[in-house]
Amino acid sequence: MGKLFVVPTPIGNLSDITKRAVEVLSDCDLIAAEDTRVTKNLLNHLNIKKNTVSYHKFNKATRKNELIKKLKEDDFDICLVTDAGTPCISDPGYFLVREAIENGVSVIGLAGASAVTIALSVSGIKTDEFAFYGFLPAKKSALIKKLSDIKENSVRTFVIYESPRRIVKLLEAINDVFPDTYLCVCNDLTKYYEKSYYGDVADVISQLKNNEKHEKGEYTIVARKPELDEEVEDEFCYEAHIINEMIKRESSSKEAISITAKKLQVPKKDVYKAWVDLKEFIE
Repeated sequence: MGKLFVVPTPIGNLSDITKRAVEVLSDCDLIAAEDTRVTKNLLNHLNIKKNTVSYHKFNKATRKNELIKKLKEDDFDICLVTDAGTPCISDPGYFLVREAIENGVSVIGLAGASAVTIALSVSGIKTDEFAFYGFLPAKKSALIKKLSDIKENSVRTFVIYESPRRIVKLLEAINDVFPDTYLCVCNDLTKYYEKSYYGDVADVISQLKNNEKHEKGEYTIVARKPELDEEVEDEFCYEAHIINEMIKRESSSKEAISITAKKLQVPKKDVYKAWVDLKEFIE
């Protein structure tokens, strides 16, 4: 019996490939790829010569049987890869993984690049729990319905993907459904021109519209839904948030106080008092 390796690949910066991923790709018997042309470009970069076969949402039902048959042979190992990132995240790879498990094949996952975890890590948003929705519907009525469903979910932090041409329309729809949502919108993660936008949804829309190149590169959005009646958690330190905003945005204390109050959904006067107390302490 062989093994199925789930192998993450870089989402932009080719240096993000791990040493273990290179070793596994080099040693396997076959690579099942979302797009063999994209994968062959990566393999050429890594100087790996290996047979590849396509596995994607349009052929997953028929191709899985061929792959499982090979995996059930003695010591025949297959690597599952997507064009970029970790397979099975907003990707049909789970279909093959589930079939492998049901057939007694060992499935081994490797650590590696994922736009979801990278965006969460740079968002500055609480991530003790989050919901991931992938790409939302393109049709406006279906999009509004999906956003309304997300609004009803008790999990406040959520992550979604969007294409560059639809990013502004998506944010405008979010603004219609829950206008006070705080966002971190990441564009072209790990690439040379990567950029992240921070602020409430209206602010981010304005920032995007002021960037004439905003319709380039893929987007990952981390959002935190407001709950005005929720008590502020003890772990929130207003002073730390203010200082963070001043450093990150190079903003004045007044601007940072306003941003912090909006981000944490607390009265601005409380944040201002914390800042005054801090200044008196250090002066």
